[in-house]
Amino acid sequence: MNASGSHSAGWKSVVLRYETLLFVVLVAEWFFFYHYGTTTNRRGTVVGFGTLDRQFDILRHSCEIGLLALALTPVILTAGIDLSVGSLLGLCAILFGKLWHDGGLSIPAAAALTLVAGALGGGLNATLITRLRLPPLIVTLGTYSLFRGLAEAITHGAVTYTDFPAGFLFFGQERWLGLPTQAWLFALVAAAIWLLVHRTTWGRAFRTIGFSPEGARYAGLPVERRVAQVYVLAGLIAALAALIYTARLGQAKADAGTGYELFAITAVVLGGTSIFGGRGSVTGTLLGVAAIAVLKNGLACLPVVIRLNAAEEMSGLLTGALLLLALTGSVLPKLWSSFRSRHRRT
Repeated sequence: MNASGSHSAGWKSVVLRYETLLFVVLVAEWFFFYHYGTTTNRRGTVVGFGTLDRQFDILRHSCEIGLLALALTPVILTAGIDLSVGSLLGLCAILFGKLWHDGGLSIPAAAALTLVAGALGGGLNATLITRLRLPPLIVTLGTYSLFRGLAEAITHGAVTYTDFPAGFLFFGQERWLGLPTQAWLFALVAAAIWLLVHRTTWGRAFRTIGFSPEGARYAGLPVERRVAQVYVLAGLIAALAALIYTARLGQAKADAGTGYELFAITAVVLGGTSIFGGRGSVTGTLLGVAAIAVLKNGLACLPVVIRLNAAEEMSGLLTGALLLLALTGSVLPKLWSSFRSRHRRT
């Protein structure tokens, strides 16, 4: 192939990449809401999607879901799933509040123990999945209820921890260097996960395990250990998300993170990570998070949605539709390949 042909092939490989197409969709989505998402609500307040404050709100409100999506990317790359991350976030938020408020610990000490608790929650999933060989879907569905039940039991379904010091609230409500503080924390975690997945032997192991666990074992990879590590990492990041969630709202309550696992899984799958494992990227996950964040916040600015007071309902409906669309999109190539192979044999 000559130089021009090679250049053309390289250009097409970039333009036709899934992440590039998703980025184009994201930009179109943003401009749609920028154009149509400015109105006046019932209180007479102008609600504008394109305002700088609104963009900062998008960053603030998408941080916890973004962290959970980053945590789930290695999990799903190994052909696993973790439905418990939202519930673990709620449990860790309650533990943090109780350790500080009732236990008399300092904020740093309570935060450190909360991170340990998150890692232990992920370790429980890891042990049941790798030691007892139980399906990740069943295990994390069980711990989903377990973690949420523990949070409700600790608070008796009524206690909410508040009055956190201003120094802690800074991480969820203030800005640093012009951006919301949690955006910097999110960027740090995103960079670390990107390096882990794309620039280390661990990341390559995740894909190999997702493609073929038995093949990975024959290649000498410690499959169980690597799988356990991604679930512990998911628990640790869920605990970090709990701390940021508490700092943003200024309160810790048992229902924190309810439904977040759905948004996180949708972001990962929408970003191009195969639910069957072995294929995906952190860049795609970040684009998926951005697409969902823009959708949720943009809907709240549309005049028709405001009149109907149906922002939450529309957000849940469209997120579910996006998840089904992304799952269908990941299956269609296999179905088409199978259909073509059968057609050729006949």
